[in-house]
Amino acid sequence: MTDSFMAQEVAEIPAAAARFLAGSQAAVADAAAALRTVDPGLVVTVARGSSDHAATYLKYAVELLAGVPVASVGPSIASIYRRPLRLGGAACIGISQSGRSPDIVEMMRAAGAGGALSIAITNFADAPMGEASAHCLPLLAGTEKSVAATKTFVTSVLAGLALLAEWQDDAPLRAAVAGLPDAFAKALALDWEPLAARLSRAQSLYVLGRGPGFAIASECALKFKETSGLHAEGYSAAEVLHGPAAIVQARFPVFALGVDDAALPQLVATAERLAAQGADVFLTGAAAKGAVTLPSVGGLHPLVAPLVLIVGFYAFVEGLARRRGFDPDTPPHLRKVTETV
Repeated sequence: MTDSFMAQEVAEIPAAAARFLAGSQAAVADAAAALRTVDPGLVVTVARGSSDHAATYLKYAVELLAGVPVASVGPSIASIYRRPLRLGGAACIGISQSGRSPDIVEMMRAAGAGGALSIAITNFADAPMGEASAHCLPLLAGTEKSVAATKTFVTSVLAGLALLAEWQDDAPLRAAVAGLPDAFAKALALDWEPLAARLSRAQSLYVLGRGPGFAIASECALKFKETSGLHAEGYSAAEVLHGPAAIVQARFPVFALGVDDAALPQLVATAERLAAQGADVFLTGAAAKGAVTLPSVGGLHPLVAPLVLIVGFYAFVEGLARRRGFDPDTPPHLRKVTETV
């Protein structure tokens, strides 16, 4: 069987990551220097879809490392409602794989006009979003033919983490970012067959995470919907207990993304609670009573570990889609570039 475009693009992730780190190093350094000069007291993000999950990842990373609050800004504030925002002394980071969606481009232009330092993260430097921003970090991921974004999502987060490491001059994160191509290659070899077997005929599931892992849980849930026809919802492992846990009963699938950080004990406790309610719980990064432990890549910096998990997940969900009778390259009712206003 010929590999899907999605499978080919997932396999390219380690090389795409290495290409970004080598090819966009100067752009990252310039944007980081600008951030140090501005010393923003606020960062706002502009994104939609998978790119918004990348922005959520960076929200947690920036808040945890830099101590600067990060908020998402709705692109329609500029494109539909035409309301200028006062962003003096702030930084605005826009993320878009294509860089062509009119609402994202307009919000980046408006953020700059409102006084923000604007930084675009997009696949091609000459995309309209890049041209509308003061700085652009080109992903250099190459053409992505599958509708489901994979290598561009990973390199978008990688770009943000590389920028954060340079902005904060943080040696441990800088080293962790440099080691990501090798970690991604290891993640491609992870075997999550027990989860695939459980989800081959499932109709719905929850995906749980904390901190940057919550962003990855949201991305996993989207990819379950896009590629495999599964109704999946991504939740914080804390937020799921505030209502959604009420529908978790016998054999309800739960996929919990654990990494070795300060939130892991709480995530394990949530996994055990849901398993006690009868859920079929699958957990990475730790063992939990009543749950199946899935393999993951160990020994990683906590700010990059969730990103490594998504690489293994992408390889997993591409196979799951085909197992469920779907073509992962052509989800129904979707197209590669979504141009909203």
